[in-house]
Amino acid sequence: MNDINISLPKVILTFFSLPILPEIILTLSLVAIVIIDLLNREKNTILLYKIFLISTSISMGVLLYQWQILSVFQHFHTGNFNFNNIFRFFLLICSLLSVILSADYILCSKMALAESPSFELAAGLAGMVLSYANDLITIYVSLEFLALSSCFLSGYTKLDLRSNEASMKFLLMSGASSSLLLYGFSSLYGLSGGQLQLDAAVNGILFNRYAITIYLSAASIIAGTAFKLSLFPFHQWTPDVYEGSPTPVVAFFSVTSKVAAPALFTRLFGLIFPYLSNEWHIAVGLLATFSMILGNLIAVTQRSVKRMLAYPSISQIGYIMIGVLAADSENGYASMITYTFIYILMNLGTFARIIPFGLRTGTDNIRDYAGLYMKDPVLTFSPVLRSPSLGGIPPPSGFFGKLYLFWHGWKAGSYPSVPVALVTSVISIYYYLKIIKLMFTGKNGRSDTPITYRQNSLVSPSISISKSSLEIAMIIRALASTLSGILIDPIIEITRNTFF
Repeated sequence: MNDINISLPKVILTFFSLPILPEIILTLSLVAIVIIDLLNREKNTILLYKIFLISTSISMGVLLYQWQILSVFQHFHTGNFNFNNIFRFFLLICSLLSVILSADYILCSKMALAESPSFELAAGLAGMVLSYANDLITIYVSLEFLALSSCFLSGYTKLDLRSNEASMKFLLMSGASSSLLLYGFSSLYGLSGGQLQLDAAVNGILFNRYAITIYLSAASIIAGTAFKLSLFPFHQWTPDVYEGSPTPVVAFFSVTSKVAAPALFTRLFGLIFPYLSNEWHIAVGLLATFSMILGNLIAVTQRSVKRMLAYPSISQIGYIMIGVLAADSENGYASMITYTFIYILMNLGTFARIIPFGLRTGTDNIRDYAGLYMKDPVLTFSPVLRSPSLGGIPPPSGFFGKLYLFWHGWKAGSYPSVPVALVTSVISIYYYLKIIKLMFTGKNGRSDTPITYRQNSLVSPSISISKSSLEIAMIIRALASTLSGILIDPIIEITRNTFF
């Protein structure tokens, strides 16, 4: 009996220390959502979303517990372990915040109930596996699982022709990028003598003997991952998919891709192509530079809010790649991780403002935001704090995140990219402040009455939109964007000392 009492805590500790336990919890919740939706004739949406929120919260708690317990042991406290887990934690944050934004949208638009949390869980699960995958097959399968889940989400509104078009473009472009990525992986597999593990593959490659093939493999992998990252010139699908997809879906995969893809890119090229360090740094630096230029310049001309946010997302991944190119485990990667965390708060907060406006008006045209201050002060409050942060105006967190990122990029030798990033950040201030000015000073010729349901809105006039959750989410994220800028030094210090 005493032996059982002694071994029980060890069994519990071993169970909670299981590295894939967060993914197991998400998988079980995904199965539960599907089964409940099939068996429950009343289609209780609230129950499905509660399962999503509870399982995601438990996974976050388990991941933090593993982080704390395993870090006590020196052989577990490695930079690679922490680097993988911080991106898994970010993906859980993205899933948790995104589903809060989508709950009211699904209820009001009367669309299918179980598909949204199911596909979001599947995409988040694939992104988490991708963050620590260490062999070519797992990387490819998890990346495709993430892409297909995002593709199905983009076509979520089946009766909307724009959503169908977005889903088709996403599927075709994703297939093209996957073929390039698979070609690069197959070349590595052959050159390494049939090795699948990343470290074993790089040890088995004879660089001097197969230099041309290795260059082709690196180029294919860069092109394939650039599609996933929306880097220039592989960004063409992004504006159309953003415009046609449901707004909560855009919010979800706009942040998810910014977390999962850089995690893959950093580990993939850092491990497999150490002999081509200068070459791939130059190639990716050029892609990031042109992405920053193109994204910000074209965003100025956009009339749709979702298309306008699509092009800054292209430039934002260019900013994040500056930290990846710095390749400094203490400062470069820490600056990239810090800015990624700030970007999650800023971007999801921006979509928290767009979603209720689109539901109530049925439009995403920028000119329809004219005079919004007189109609809905809460919707105006959020972008007043959030847009300057996205543009890099102090004191919100976006300014300090960019400053930290650009400074370490400059010290690492990214001399062409950092000046371009500074100039394009100034350009981005224009189109963010333009919306704020329009909300306070613009006059909408359609009506000066408070926001009501228009004929082309997704919401039936008999349905009242629950404003509380979205408005609370907007206020919390607006305050988080501001306070994280004030507390940027402790955040950076925690990132540097804890994760590396």
